Amino acid sequence: MTEGQPLAGKVALVTGGSRGIGLAIATRFAEAGATVVVCGRSAPEQALPFEFVACDVRDPAAAAAMADAIAARHGRLDILVNNAGGSPEVPAATASPRLSEKVIALNLLAPLNLSQAAYRHMREGGGGAIVNIASVSAVRPSPGTAAYAAAKAGLLALTRSLAHEWGPEVRVNAIIVGYIETGNTEATYGDAAAQAEIATNIAARRLGRAEEVAEAALFLASPAASYVTGAELAVHGGGERPPFLAILKEHQP
Repeated sequence: MTEGQPLAGKVALVTGGSRGIGLAIATRFAEAGATVVVCGRSAPEQALPFEFVACDVRDPAAAAAMADAIAARHGRLDILVNNAGGSPEVPAATASPRLSEKVIALNLLAPLNLSQAAYRHMREGGGGAIVNIASVSAVRPSPGTAAYAAAKAGLLALTRSLAHEWGPEVRVNAIIVGYIETGNTEATYGDAAAQAEIATNIAARRLGRAEEVAEAALFLASPAASYVTGAELAVHGGGERPPFLAILKEHQP
């Protein structure tokens, strides 16, 4: 390991790594010396500075084949970041069973299946690190994305269980991500006025940056976190202010 490159000699797979938070994580890992492979369902429009593999991580066989191919091609697989995820906003009363199944498959079952596939290679290679990208939706009500919230809560539980099953060879941690600026910020959070209103309810008084999540992921994947496993690192700017505070302020004499 060289100074400034804590991941030198490591091979990392970042799912959903061609844009947004995943791209920021992949870029930071590459800067830290790792050989980085990213995957997505379709090839990105722009060229990437690291290897891309087309894979639908909801397909267990495809995910396992991808992990095996990466390990065969590069001789090892040391780090997995389960970043791919998301959900459309749909009321729970009208969400179709098929939609709920897809959301849970992407946000919970895919990380489990791919972690199983990666674990075999990490164990054979002497150890590794898995970082699961969770969400504040896992730890507070998330009306409109109930299945997504349930899946992300399950991802936190999965993180804790795998840390015990696979330790000490493989460390497994999660990042609880809050409101983050990406290339899709306006579509996700609304226009600048809406984003400013959201920010007033966050302790840090702003939205986060994808690069800040990437720094947290780098820490959890690096030797600096050698005694950190089964942890949930909150990268959410301090979280959202409870609504009762606004109600109290409004009714103060």
